[in-house]
Amino acid sequence: MTNRFSFRGLARHFFSLKSLLACCLLLCATVIILTAQSNSVSAGGNWREYDSEDKMTAARRVQFELPADNTLRGDQYYQPRVQLYCENGSLKSSEFDPGIHLAPPNRPGFWGQPQMEVRVRVNNSHSSHGWNWNGRSLSMDKGTTREMLGAEVFKIEFLAARSGPQIAEFSPSGIYLDRVAKACGLSPKRP
Repeated sequence: MTNRFSFRGLARHFFSLKSLLACCLLLCATVIILTAQSNSVSAGGNWREYDSEDKMTAARRVQFELPADNTLRGDQYYQPRVQLYCENGSLKSSEFDPGIHLAPPNRPGFWGQPQMEVRVRVNNSHSSHGWNWNGRSLSMDKGTTREMLGAEVFKIEFLAARSGPQIAEFSPSGIYLDRVAKACGLSPKRP
């Protein structure tokens, strides 16, 4: 009988420790998210800008982020987003993150890398592109990124894993083009 009570007490104590650890992890995650959000400033329109500096190389890193106007089927709490990553005045990459599971790549790239065929609408112009497939996101080409910067309407049609074709809708107008030119070396381009 004594062994039962000690085992129950130990199990109850272990459950309390697990609960305390889970609460601490959630608190730390919340602090990290709030700290990351506090580092952002408006970059005009719906855009957000995040600035940082690499402590080792002193490289200036700037990220521009544009959330979509809509949410996609399958995950109603996450908006797709377009992100531009710049370092020391030049564009390093631009990515489309749909926030839902992507279908597998449907074509090979020039060098054999996996790609997904997407359709893009920039204002009244439509085009098809092969964007590099990264599992959770698609790498946009520089030409499409430049076209997006000067657009009023920007839409991306892609294939989702479970729900088939999806369209993410963006309103990229209003971005401070001088900030993008300084941080990324990009200027808008007509489609």
